[in-house]
Amino acid sequence: MPFVKEQLSPDMLLMSFIYTVGAVSVVLIVLALCFVDSGLVRRKNMLDTWVAKIVSAMIAGFGTMIAGVGIWNWQFNIAFGVPNPLWQALKDWWIGGQFLTHYSGELAFEKLPEADVQQVFAAFFITFSLGTLALIHTGAMERMRHKPLYVMALVIGAVLSPLVAFFCWGPVGPLSNHGTHDFDGIFPLYIFAGTWVLILSWRLGPRLGAFKPHPSGTQPAPNNVALVGAGVLLIMFALPFIAVASTWIAPEAGFFGISFTNTGLGIILENIFAAYIGGALVGAFLAYRRKDVQWALLGPLSGAVICGTMLDVAMPWVVFLISLLGPLVAIGTANLLKRVEIDEPKVIPLALGPGIVGALLCGFVEWGTKTGGYPGLKGAYALQHAEITPWWQLAGVVVTMLLAGIPCLLICLAFERTKGGLRISEAEELAGLDKTYWGIDNYGEEPALSLPNGGSIAEEDEPPVLARN
Repeated sequence: MPFVKEQLSPDMLLMSFIYTVGAVSVVLIVLALCFVDSGLVRRKNMLDTWVAKIVSAMIAGFGTMIAGVGIWNWQFNIAFGVPNPLWQALKDWWIGGQFLTHYSGELAFEKLPEADVQQVFAAFFITFSLGTLALIHTGAMERMRHKPLYVMALVIGAVLSPLVAFFCWGPVGPLSNHGTHDFDGIFPLYIFAGTWVLILSWRLGPRLGAFKPHPSGTQPAPNNVALVGAGVLLIMFALPFIAVASTWIAPEAGFFGISFTNTGLGIILENIFAAYIGGALVGAFLAYRRKDVQWALLGPLSGAVICGTMLDVAMPWVVFLISLLGPLVAIGTANLLKRVEIDEPKVIPLALGPGIVGALLCGFVEWGTKTGGYPGLKGAYALQHAEITPWWQLAGVVVTMLLAGIPCLLICLAFERTKGGLRISEAEELAGLDKTYWGIDNYGEEPALSLPNGGSIAEEDEPPVLARN
């Protein structure tokens, strides 16, 4: 390997390690969502929640390995003037491409600078698709068939989520090069997933008993809300590492956000915890006021999402003030969903509502902040030639929602016309997905509730009618 000295240095090894930690941290997000969701579903759907989330996330990651990494790198080929930029990016960066089938020491520096760093970053990018599908599965729990979920996972991982990142997350994409700013993946992860779940939840319809009583007496009911707290803490542990990995580190030039905004490691970490604390304080207040414990647990996350686009450029006091709005926007979104009878109390209120509001606020709060471009390039791709503005933030929101909403609707309509359909049958929903897919009857072991007359009944049976004394 003749290029080892060129490609490997202490600085490059440090950057590779940072991106490695970021990639592993996204996997922790998937684990955290498994805890959250398994606590919020009925016991008869717990096992299937874990299985479907993990499998769909891995299918999405497979799609990104095949085409998604190349789609994201397309922006750099355009900026550097590479002929046939998309086709070349796909050839170079698919799992069998030249940049992912050679050790860094086998690649000349001028052919692929910092090869190890870029290869590890490709793995970090792949894990973003895992997180996106984990969120989308959350919005379809307890009522969606596996086949359409897995088809969606492949399409999203291979094309759609990377395409949003190509436009909005990076330094020289078509929108980010003009001023659309995103630091923590709010556009390709939260706004994309929230929009997809909005369309999917509409087409699936509510779970039995969610808004209207069902003859069986069934209704959505969490089996262990305490697991939500464990999941939230795991997410809070993982997000700082993901944020630090969403950076460019140039020891001789500076520390930059993903769109080459000026930033610093200390400011990023201060901002993350300011967002947690602001969201937690308002979330706890609302939880006590409404006697609704979920907002005490989810408040920190709503604060982090509403501030996610600006964690690299805003000051901590600004982030803290904006994070106070996170739970308010989330609750407002949840109330709106109830009015239109869309059964999705988590992803849309936490990801879509705060994600959109935060992205637009970033355009106003950081109006004029320099962004975009690439070091060493001139003209349309010169370093920091663009500025963050409200209209470019709005453009990012609109493009992201179109790239999620239209394909989701088309896939849903296609499956609705197939024999199996998009949603499980009423009988399967009553039996539970553990029983339907895996033949495991978890709810058969429900603890019995004792009755005054000495009888007992399982928690998920229809409540008995007790005679008056």
